[in-house]
Formats: sequence, structure tokens, C-alpha cells
Amino acid sequence: MLKQNGWIPLGTDFPVENINPLLTFYAATVREDAKGFPKGGFQMENALTPQEALRGMTIWAAKANFEEKEKGSLEIGKFADFVILDHDILKSTPQNILKTKVLKTYLNGEKVYDAK
Repeated sequence: MLKQNGWIPLGTDFPVENINPLLTFYAATVREDAKGFPKGGFQMENALTPQEALRGMTIWAAKANFEEKEKGSLEIGKFADFVILDHDILKSTPQNILKTKVLKTYLNGEKVYDAK
């Protein structure tokens, strides 16, 4: 779909997969579940780059829901829905993605979670 359309929305497959979006990011880039199955990854030719996976979970997911003018990126006039993580998952090793912690969560610019 990415090659054909130039974008692909991502989301969780709950209850098939854990609803944790970091595990979705991991599966999209590494093509394994958190337990390392299947070893070597499933259809590695379909793995997304970290940047593609992040877009798939943000702006492309919003676009798939016809909400790209309200959500999916941090821009003036859009909802400010975002998280602050303990490290940069775009530059992370696969094992560190699995160890990533959410430090803060904001919905519409308002802090709704703080790990403190």
C-alpha cells in the first residue's frame, strides 16, 4: 500500500496485539512481536522505516480518518495531542524501542499524564 499510495495508516489490532502504540511502532519497523516472533521478522520487505512508521501513526492515520486538518501533526490550529518519550525512537535500536517509557501525555495541549 505504501508503494502504491505513498502513505499508509497504522494502528493497533487490539485484541489481537497489545494496544501499546510503541509495540505497533516496533512491529512496523522490526516486523517481529515483542517476544521476537517470528525470528528474523515477517515479510521484511514490508518493514517501514522509523519515519514511515511515525507518519503512519500520526499524520497518515489522521488522513485515513479525514482528520488531517485537525490532527496528526503539531501545527497552529490543530489539536496538540502528543507524548514525550524518554528517548528518540527514530534513532533507537530495536531493543530500546521496547524499553521506551512515556514521560508525559498531552491532549489538546493539556497535560493528562506525567510519569513523575
